[in-house]
Amino acid sequence: MTADAQTLAIYDAKAEDYAKIVVSKAEHKSLIGFVDDLPEGAYVLDLGCGPGHYAAEMLKRGCKVDATDGSAEMIALARQVEGLNVAQALFDDLESVDTYDGVWASFSLLHAPRNKLPQHLGQIKRALKAGGVFHIGMKLGDSEARDALGRAYTYVSEAELLGLLADAGFEPYDIFKGEGAGLSGSVDKFILVRAHG
Repeated sequence: MTADAQTLAIYDAKAEDYAKIVVSKAEHKSLIGFVDDLPEGAYVLDLGCGPGHYAAEMLKRGCKVDATDGSAEMIALARQVEGLNVAQALFDDLESVDTYDGVWASFSLLHAPRNKLPQHLGQIKRALKAGGVFHIGMKLGDSEARDALGRAYTYVSEAELLGLLADAGFEPYDIFKGEGAGLSGSVDKFILVRAHG
């Protein structure tokens, strides 16, 4: 997760509210597609796991899951998911090499500064086994700004995101764009990309 102290403090304060947000149909469909593209019994990293909703679903579908988040309160909620290996960690802390069949980053890397995205995508690429599957969800735009709650965001265009993925050695093969409301209540356009490492 991001090292931005204000963003982490907001997630700590709002963890229970965030946990009540219903997973969107688009994101649930992407999760099913992600797991279907993995080998049976896949080893997966949920990077920026929040309260652990997606990780719990991956466990139900037969994956072994490591889940990390920078927010202590989110980690406390994720630890309630039986069978989930949970650790508090920032994006910078990812040092795994050739470890995971899949990495799931659902609207987490959007809290990283734009100039750190190449580094973090490189870390994810190294953490994946050859041919592994990467899912990323980002909000669409072209700025860096704080939302109504004060969380730091990096908004990307489709072209910028695909370029960043290509530069890191990923091959995107599934792209979905939509819009939805999050914790702050604003309705934002987003992009979901699935790529091979």
